[in-house]
Amino acid sequence: MDYDVAGAIPHRDPFLFIDSVSEMTGDSIRAVTTLRPDHPLWKQVYSGHYPGNPITPGVLLVEVMLQAAAVLAAELMRDEPAGGAPVVTRLRDVKFRNVVQPGAELDIRVNLTERLGNAFFMKGSIASGGKTAVQADFAVAIVRQDATPV
Repeated sequence: MDYDVAGAIPHRDPFLFIDSVSEMTGDSIRAVTTLRPDHPLWKQVYSGHYPGNPITPGVLLVEVMLQAAAVLAAELMRDEPAGGAPVVTRLRDVKFRNVVQPGAELDIRVNLTERLGNAFFMKGSIASGGKTAVQADFAVAIVRQDATPV
């Protein structure tokens, strides 16, 4: 599926983690990315996060999932007036199941469970090598760019 990820969310290199969207339905997204150890950001992360046996920080795996969720939220709001930027507003039941190594290809899946206005309640998971690495329940809201977070 040819989808303009950078056109959907405000993230940019080196912090745009979604390589491509492989599937999108009315209430779900499946995206992929490869954690390239030669990429400037990942090179720095892996040089300092367990040197000699690098692993991907869980917080960055969650960010990957949240970026996929932001793409889904942007798609769900495509026909609505421009709303602003996606921000995470809730993170629950985060479970880290397996370690993710440099060079891994990630299979990211996010499903919408409920929508209330500009708030999107979702469940997501990331698998690597056929094994679930992380899963979480969370909420993403679209906020005006000039809004002050609460």
